[in-house]
Amino acid sequence: MDEISAAGFLFDMDGTLVDSTAVVESVWTAFADRHGLDASALLAYAHGRQAVDTVAHFLPALTDDERAGLVGGLVAEEVTRTDGIVEIPGAVALLRRLVADGVPVAVVTSAPRELAVGRLRAAGVPVPDVLVAAEDVTHGKPDPEGYLRAAEQLGVPIGDCVVFEDAEAGIAAAVASGARVVVVGSHESAATAGLDRLNDYAGFRAALR
Repeated sequence: MDEISAAGFLFDMDGTLVDSTAVVESVWTAFADRHGLDASALLAYAHGRQAVDTVAHFLPALTDDERAGLVGGLVAEEVTRTDGIVEIPGAVALLRRLVADGVPVAVVTSAPRELAVGRLRAAGVPVPDVLVAAEDVTHGKPDPEGYLRAAEQLGVPIGDCVVFEDAEAGIAAAVASGARVVVVGSHESAATAGLDRLNDYAGFRAALR
């Protein structure tokens, strides 16, 4: 697929606009080791989800205060780690064109806002006016709330939007929202069957419909 047109473009962040794999795996592997968890299982579950949901899933006996403390520590560490964060090829040029042309574009991420803005800037990706982060929703991915909220803020019907996603939880959220979904990268599952796909954005064009 070389080109797609839509009334609005909604992007996940990690794995879709920026490659933060090294930082994420380092922080979460250390967390798993500290708590005697299977790092591979934790990483597979965590991708595309809010940190609080991952911690709750693997450490269900924690109190709300204990969980909040752990999540706060994880996020604080991740915010300081911008080493090795780069764009998904072509993402910077694509977002610059969309933003410069005034095309409705948003980022919808499971990361807190401070972390999301830091990673986008570290990779050189423009931060759009509409950014729906973890603290902006009641239910994180795979719930579609974030994508529905972003479309509403853009003033564009979700059915006229395209969502770019790379992870199982995010793909499920995007499909449930009613948007057209493009899978970025190599993730394959029952949820990706029949969806459009891009390896990256090199040579790709997005046009306003």
